[in-house]
Amino acid sequence: MPGLLEALARNSSRPRYAFMVLNLIAEAAGPDGRLGPFVRREGEPIMVRDWLCDAMAPMADRDPRRLALFARVREEMAENGVLDPDPVAAERAVEAEVRARVRSSGKTNISRAVTELVKAGMIKRHYQGYCVDHENRGAMRQVVYTLTPAARRVLQPARPPIHTNARPRQASLPF
Repeated sequence: MPGLLEALARNSSRPRYAFMVLNLIAEAAGPDGRLGPFVRREGEPIMVRDWLCDAMAPMADRDPRRLALFARVREEMAENGVLDPDPVAAERAVEAEVRARVRSSGKTNISRAVTELVKAGMIKRHYQGYCVDHENRGAMRQVVYTLTPAARRVLQPARPPIHTNARPRQASLPF
């Protein structure tokens, strides 16, 4: 772990944020260390960057800038005449718009953090999708993150073996 943290401190402008992203990827990754292109949330597939962004969003809920964003969105919607007169419906609409804006800017932050994790040698990134997998995005490809073996050793503890209902086999003595 100390080596991992040192590499993050050397390669990241925001090492704590990058570590949180890395930890989320490690927690959700499969036994092979891969995560993506989709993650299941409440039974529905969601793109991995959207999922990471949504998972990181609560970190800034009390931030004054987030509170100011709520006020600004409410004001913009009222000026444009799209704010519902029902206060409950209006609040839901404001929350939905704020969530969309936060996700949009959050995906940029996630991408920047992952780029730093790739540079630090903790993650490999490729794009999976239409026709062939590729290192570069485009052509309707979606991102897949894979933990490097060193990061997996630190962040993914050995998983217990899967138990079956089979009885343990013991050696037999010939008669």
